[in-house]
Amino acid sequence: MRRILGVLLTSSLALTACSSTSDDTVAAPAASCVPSSGPVTLTFTSWIPKIEEVVKVWNAKNPDIQVKVQTGPNGNGGTYQNFFNQLKAGNAPDLGQIEYDALPSFRVQDGLENLAGCKPVTDAKDQFVDWTWNQVTFGEQNAVYGVPQDAGPMALFYRKDLFEKAGIPVPTTWAEYAAAAVKVKAAGGYITNFSQSDINQFAGLAWQAGGRWFSNDGSKWTVGLHDEATTKVANYWQDLISKKLVSAVPPWTTEWDNAYNKGQAWTWVSAVWGANSISSGAPATAGKWAVAPMPQWTAGGKVAGNWGGSSTAVFKGSKHPYEAARFAIWLNTSEEALTLLNQDANLYPATKAGATLPALSKGVDFYGGQQIYDVFAEASAQVSPDFTWGPTMTSTYATASDGFKAAVSGQGTLLDALEKAQASTIDNLKSQSIPVAE
Repeated sequence: MRRILGVLLTSSLALTACSSTSDDTVAAPAASCVPSSGPVTLTFTSWIPKIEEVVKVWNAKNPDIQVKVQTGPNGNGGTYQNFFNQLKAGNAPDLGQIEYDALPSFRVQDGLENLAGCKPVTDAKDQFVDWTWNQVTFGEQNAVYGVPQDAGPMALFYRKDLFEKAGIPVPTTWAEYAAAAVKVKAAGGYITNFSQSDINQFAGLAWQAGGRWFSNDGSKWTVGLHDEATTKVANYWQDLISKKLVSAVPPWTTEWDNAYNKGQAWTWVSAVWGANSISSGAPATAGKWAVAPMPQWTAGGKVAGNWGGSSTAVFKGSKHPYEAARFAIWLNTSEEALTLLNQDANLYPATKAGATLPALSKGVDFYGGQQIYDVFAEASAQVSPDFTWGPTMTSTYATASDGFKAAVSGQGTLLDALEKAQASTIDNLKSQSIPVAE
């Protein structure tokens, strides 16, 4: 694999560009990833619900490695900016929760410890689903910039009762999905709500289709927000929007919940964590939903996208990388921690064994007793490992979202939005002195 993050910022202002064939393209592993002498106290920042309860379990069993947890808003809600400020001031926590799409931003700022020299981490590699491991290594050799925590494999949530009543087969291909959209509209509903702001959901759709938004040859970034596969996805959804076969209700609003609660929206192509979003937002529909694999671009295909997922990273400057690595591995591989994270925060494990957790093997009442996590376990194994996030995803998402909002109101198209986001992303990279291919 190419070393896709061969360019890093050694500080917030200085750039070191490296050759794709040189070992110095990889940040050196933590210089002293060996046990510290004496008791250790680690600091850990996360926004996972009830993470304190999980940490208590670790602390009770590890008196010599205590973890103090600090909670905050989600990453883009302020925690990431706090991390960058703390790194600049030299007082970052030992560990922090970082979503996969945000990791490259910290990597190019040289804010992460390379854990490749930490035996607890390298020994655990085979426990993780391959594509999630690639999310924290960026394809670099001798490099690990975080421990995978959870994943967001995608599938199709659908109103089983409405499809059966209308005599519409559950779509297995995107062509069938578009045909079903016409029938659903005739039955008085919409097949789904097209989100104007969840560009990371759209990224998951492009990921499934084979889109590859970013790549790096070791010296320059290449941006492909409107590559052939992504263009296909954009044109597909633009067609549904133009024909008014999907609604455009703003997501995560009361209006959005009502559309599902009242049967106005019949499906949602979402990640595993969406199971809880539907059950909490549309409680009146209990027992009426089911889950099926994502529609495929090719009949008989078995390819899934991913939406979401986080890692536990060790920040540059931690005095205890070995102990931090041990905690991060326990947090994301032990059955007791994974069970608590699933029960309290609905996280879907990034480990291979996580798919067999007892908590994930039961039928879910809200979904008519269906063992829905079996569908997501299969999807997780069908996610391509070759999707790379760029180093400026927050601004890329913001620009694309502005364009998507315009497109759903008839001002431009989704492809226009992606082309503008492409140009803006390239300008943003240049403004930060990050080499980029034209």
